[in-house]
Formats: sequence, C-alpha cells, structure tokens
Amino acid sequence: MKRNTLIGVAAVVVLLVVVDVVLVAMALGRTAPEAVGSPRPVPTFGASSDATPTPSASATPTPDASAQGASQGPARRLLSAVDGREAWRASSASCSVAQVVLEHTVDGGTTWTPVALGDDVRALWGMRATTDGLSLLEAVGDGCEATERTSVDDGVTWKAAAAGASGAGITPDGVRLGTTTVANPCPEPLDAFQGTRTAIVVCDGQVEWRTGTAAWVDVPLGGVRGVAVDGNSYTLARVGASACEGVQVETMTAIGVTPATPTTPVGCNPAPTTGPIAIDRAGQSVWMWAGDTVAVSVDGGKTW
Repeated sequence: MKRNTLIGVAAVVVLLVVVDVVLVAMALGRTAPEAVGSPRPVPTFGASSDATPTPSASATPTPDASAQGASQGPARRLLSAVDGREAWRASSASCSVAQVVLEHTVDGGTTWTPVALGDDVRALWGMRATTDGLSLLEAVGDGCEATERTSVDDGVTWKAAAAGASGAGITPDGVRLGTTTVANPCPEPLDAFQGTRTAIVVCDGQVEWRTGTAAWVDVPLGGVRGVAVDGNSYTLARVGASACEGVQVETMTAIGVTPATPTTPVGCNPAPTTGPIAIDRAGQSVWMWAGDTVAVSVDGGKTW
C-alpha cells in the first residue's frame, strides 16, 4: 500500500477508538449512583396504633356508683380494708346493667389498680378482704346466681370460696348471711355486717341488730350510711350531726344491743354527705369512701 493510504487507515482507526471511549464513558455515567437526601423510613407491619391500652393505676375512683346497699337501686359501693395501706373497693350496678368495677390499693388509697373479673360476673353483692385473700359474693350468669369466689393472688385467679367467706351481702332476694338469705328487715338496706354471733343491717332511719337467728332489734338512728366492726363495737358513718360538717364517725357496742343503745361520737371527716358512703375498719385504720375520695384515718376515725 502507498504511504498516504496507510496514514489514512491509521487515522480512521484512531478516530474509531476515540468514539468508542466516549460512548463507554457516557454509558458509565448513566449507571453511576445519584446523590439523594435522607433515606425514607422503612415500612413496618405490626399491631395497629389504636390498640387498647393496658389499664393503669388511678388516684380517683373509676366508678361513679351510687349507694352501697339498695339491692334494687342502680348501683352499689363496697369497701374492704386489710390494714392501713391495703384495701379493695368495688362498684356494681344491678344485674340488668352489669357494670362491675373492682380496684385494689396498696399505698393507702393514693392509687387504685383495676382488677379483672370473669365475663360471667353481672353484679357484686358482698366483699370481704383479709390477709389471706379477697372473697366476693357475685351474681353470676344470666340468672344472676349467687356465687362466692376467693382470690389469694390479688385477683389473678379465682376459685370457689368457703360459704360465708364474703361476709354479709345485700341481694335482690334479701340479706345474705353465711349460706342463708333472710328477708330484709327494712325496705331498702344500705349496708350489712355479719360477725360470728351477731349481724347488723343499716337502714334509712335506723339500724337493725340481732344475735343468731333471734328477732331483729330496731335501733332508731337517723343518718347512718355505713358500718364497720372493731372487736366488740361497731364503727358507724353518720350524716346530719350538728357538730360535724361532713360525715361523723361514731361507735356503738355490738353486744346486747337494745333500742336505747347509745352511740359515741369519735371524729368528723369533712367529706360530702350526699350520695354513697362506704366505710371499713382494720384495727385503728378507718377507711371511708365518700364522693370521689377515699380517706384513711389512722387513729380510729378521730382525725382525717
């Protein structure tokens, strides 16, 4: 080949190589990673955000229940103390309404923790707490059958209770004393307590007392709303006393009661006097649930 021809071929080859290099560079530029902003969050798939929260302890009563007692009324309150720090309270409507709330405190009533009951519980008629556990007189099932159950693990599990373990109860059929239900000694009993040998029922305008199965003794005492026991004496929550702008705490003997048995004023809790009032006692610790507050007296009800 002539010299000029060889030079022309070499030039063409060089040009083709340059074009190929340019095309490769452009291709690599298109496939290089681009700079981006903050990465998007990775989608997650789990529990819904509107899941029901676990109940937490509260400092105020959850139920706005009515009076303790009145078996045919819209609701009831129950209060049972173990000592000055631990107690149980409950609110219960009638079987037809079936609004049952049970709560537990171990810090003197500062906070209350909800305790679950079985789905078959329609109402609560009686409650008694001891250092061994809590016993309830429940209305169970569609027929509201009176059933006693006990828990020894703060309400985690329940088992059948010994007869009478829940103390006295106010039921639609009468006052439950042990395994026996007796006719109400007054139209609408407010509270009741059963001891080893005696029983007392609080009524509107009087209290009814009896020993064993004897006849009821009518003691005219107006304004009594609740009763607790301390050995051989009762502790009463009473409203309407002229010397107390609140709920007056009084004591009365639990032995040999007659229509003339007197009461002794002890102290005054400046609590609401309208609506339900529940009271219980463990030694010198007196608990009272009035209005939206549960108060504790450590000196037998003298100061609050």
